[in-house]
Amino acid sequence: MSSENPKKFKRYTITSALPYANGPIHIGHLAGVYVPADIYARYLRLKGEDVLFIGGSDEHGVPITIKARNEGVNPQDIVDKYHTIIKKSFQDLGISFDIYSRTSNDIHHKTASDFFEKLYKNGQFIEQTSEQYYDAENKQFLADRYITGTCPHCSYEKAYGDQCESCGTSLNATDLINPKSALSGNVPELKETKHWYLPLDKYEAWLKEWIVEGHKNDWRPTVYGQCKSWIDNGLHPRAVTRDLDWGVKVPIQGADGKVLYVWFDAPIGYISASREWAEKTGKDWEIYWKDDSSKLVHFIGKDNIVFHCIIFPAMLKAEGSYIMPDNVPANEFLNLENDKISTSRNWAVWLHEYLEEFPGKQDVLRYVLTANAPETKDNDFTWKDFQAKNNNELLAIFGNFVNRTLVLTQKYYQGKVPSRGELNALDQETLKELKNYPHKIGKSIENYRFREAVTELINLARLGNKYLTETEPWKTIKTDEKRVETILNIALQISANLSILAEPFMPFTAVKLKEMMNLTEKYAWDKAGDIDLLKENTVLPKPDFLFERIEDDVIEAQVQKLLDTKKANKNKAVMAAPAKENISFEDFAKMDIRIGTILEAEKVAKTKKLLKLKVDTGIDKRTIVSGIAEYFQPEEIIGKQVSVLVNLAPKTLRGIESQGMILMAEDADGSLKFVAPISTTKSGSEIK
Repeated sequence: MSSENPKKFKRYTITSALPYANGPIHIGHLAGVYVPADIYARYLRLKGEDVLFIGGSDEHGVPITIKARNEGVNPQDIVDKYHTIIKKSFQDLGISFDIYSRTSNDIHHKTASDFFEKLYKNGQFIEQTSEQYYDAENKQFLADRYITGTCPHCSYEKAYGDQCESCGTSLNATDLINPKSALSGNVPELKETKHWYLPLDKYEAWLKEWIVEGHKNDWRPTVYGQCKSWIDNGLHPRAVTRDLDWGVKVPIQGADGKVLYVWFDAPIGYISASREWAEKTGKDWEIYWKDDSSKLVHFIGKDNIVFHCIIFPAMLKAEGSYIMPDNVPANEFLNLENDKISTSRNWAVWLHEYLEEFPGKQDVLRYVLTANAPETKDNDFTWKDFQAKNNNELLAIFGNFVNRTLVLTQKYYQGKVPSRGELNALDQETLKELKNYPHKIGKSIENYRFREAVTELINLARLGNKYLTETEPWKTIKTDEKRVETILNIALQISANLSILAEPFMPFTAVKLKEMMNLTEKYAWDKAGDIDLLKENTVLPKPDFLFERIEDDVIEAQVQKLLDTKKANKNKAVMAAPAKENISFEDFAKMDIRIGTILEAEKVAKTKKLLKLKVDTGIDKRTIVSGIAEYFQPEEIIGKQVSVLVNLAPKTLRGIESQGMILMAEDADGSLKFVAPISTTKSGSEIK
């Protein structure tokens, strides 16, 4: 995918998809977008390049209004909460944005409004009137997610107006059978509304030339194939406005109650974030977006390909002064334990929770997600693999090499870097290989092959381990101390180089390793490969461990957390049993249900399910046998108030006469719960 004669750029504009501020960040987001983007940005900075790395929260759109409505708050409360969580999570993981902004900022609203207005005044939009569902009671048009009904494909009764969550089919709201407004529950009416559309068909020929002909050999096959399919099937006008009260207001007369569609508004967030950065730093944002010597790269997941490769470029082309993205290295999806990550099902590893539960292990997650990056196909994250990559690669290869080198240096030379003497063939070959690694790793990063790049980083540590194993300094010290000086000098130079080359991937580890190597200078990437990074007689501090073993019980706790989630999802999906046949009031009145208090409880011998209870019913103190032993210990229910059917005919169970029934509720998971008063009630009180 690399170009034979890559163009030299003066600066780099790197964008990462704006995370939607209606929930926290999970590992799928990280693997797909933010970790590779950060590796790329950090590498370019180490190369001395001029980099603007942009991030921010996408804070408009219907899902946020729905979440706000469900929680009884306003949309700003929702985005404020999650913007704070997301921003801190990124900071704590070391994602090195130059600016992390948000689309609810005033500067974004102005930037997006100005962008729309320029296109409007230049005649780049077309106006169309269409019929959309309208809730007369709430006096508003309904977004697709505010309409529910029966799916015409699978008959699921709670399908949304844009998609059926049961069968996955994409829908139009008008496809639904028996549509209902999610706001009022009423049947919505179709009503005419006017909107503005970007005529994508107008840019079809240009997009074909630019993408299909121009990026056939340098864009990822998934990206190129998806774009080509869209273009080949023909492009159509796409609405840039919608009827909603949350978002960037449409800045023209006659557009009351309308905002910019989030797909139009959100990518402009990259530009508004750049303007915000420029205001804070006093720099010129426009050269990063409008100068042909700038390279624009979008990091996204595959669900965003069309927006960043077809729609956003068409917007920029319509505006007329912006550069186009040079590459859009979209990743595939990351699954979790062989199941698709789902925020609605809570099937995810959330970044903020990981950072709390694995303190100091930011780089372990960064490494695992890079080593498993879904670059060419969907990939899977499992906690067992996470443990294996930490223990068998980071600890056993990278950490082990550095630790052995530093421990031997302390042991033999009191922590002073020994001199390098005459080199034999193995030394020369090892140093020659070392010098090749910066180019190999850098070339992989420049071509967006981050898995390959981090593999080469570990291979350098493997080279160091192999060198120590073959030279055996712990044996040679007995016969040739001068030879050991050379061996450990070379091993130390490899370790020092690892501190530079690891920085894009594992920045926290790189800092720690530099401290252990007493490297106070900030070295550029071009210094990597140097075999004299550590000067003779440099005093090294006592070594610490770069990584630590992750034990089985830690992983088992994470797996159990997911199993609990799966169980909760299963219980949530259990439908209530249908109502039984109607009975008359007279039949119901025959049942005498009273509040009782359990006085004694013991297990019934040779049974698993039965407890023998003595219950004060207010009428008497009687024995009742109840099948609740699998859910309650006898001692924990003494004194518990319960509901008792006192006029049930006695029945002998295991030789014990049971004089009534304790009423229980069966939960979705099959467990039993007492039907009991919420506060202490006199025994014998009737339930009516």
